[in-house]
Amino acid sequence: METRLNQLKKCKICPHKCGIDRTNNQIGRCKSKDTVKVAMASVHHFEEPCISGKNGSGTVFFSNCNLACRYCQNYKISQLGYGKEITIERLAEIFLEEQDNKVHNINLVTPTSYVIQIIEAIKIARKNGLTIPIVYNTNGYENVETIKLLNHYIDIYLPDLKYADNHLAKTYSKIDNYFEIATTAIKEMYHQVGKIEIDEKGMLKKGVMIRHLILPNHTENTKKVLNWINQNLPKDIYISIMAQYFPTYQAKKIEELNRKITPKEYKMIEDYLFSLDLENGYLQELGTEEENYVPIWKINV
Repeated sequence: METRLNQLKKCKICPHKCGIDRTNNQIGRCKSKDTVKVAMASVHHFEEPCISGKNGSGTVFFSNCNLACRYCQNYKISQLGYGKEITIERLAEIFLEEQDNKVHNINLVTPTSYVIQIIEAIKIARKNGLTIPIVYNTNGYENVETIKLLNHYIDIYLPDLKYADNHLAKTYSKIDNYFEIATTAIKEMYHQVGKIEIDEKGMLKKGVMIRHLILPNHTENTKKVLNWINQNLPKDIYISIMAQYFPTYQAKKIEELNRKITPKEYKMIEDYLFSLDLENGYLQELGTEEENYVPIWKINV
């Protein structure tokens, strides 16, 4: 374990490659130290049906993030750092506690900063009886070399592909080269786990499902994302198009983001999606109460 944790002494875990010594309490772009920081562990019923199923997904919401999305719905933990620092051993215990709740999987939400610690926790948990699939639920801004470290530890990759337009990524998430970095990482994810495998209960066992959130006033960005998936990945790749955007955090003060998407925008994306050759996935219905699905953050770890 010590050898692997040494990688945090000059951290290059994510594409920012800050090079700081996290073992000496130095803080880089993601604001994370060498300890794991978690906001909440819960049984979550609001993921895609093949992930949540009947019993729910065993989510672990990690604090901090290597992006700075101005519209983040989980900004209290991702941007403001709400959470509790725990040991690797405690993280392994949480995985097993989630499994005891009969969930379908362990769902690691915003895990990027803690990949090294997560690998060690998975090893411990598997030695102690962890058998259910592990989901890597990421914003997509991943160092491909870090994704390679996760080979044989992750069963299901659930990456965002937020932007095909790097100008939007810079404007709304304060990052460079998002599209090139995220698509390279997604290709490596697919290389590792291959096509989707579904069990007899309709639950994901293995594979990649790409998520994309439709932003107001930016349907062209969504079309470009879908077009890249259609042209560069197998036609049976799973996608999940989300319509749950609502203005929160800094987006309330940004004119083009300070509203939900309209029925016209939704229909435009729906029509475009069905004009492509993609075969599998989900298109979230346009709702009216998206705000109510944001977790109430209660530290319980």
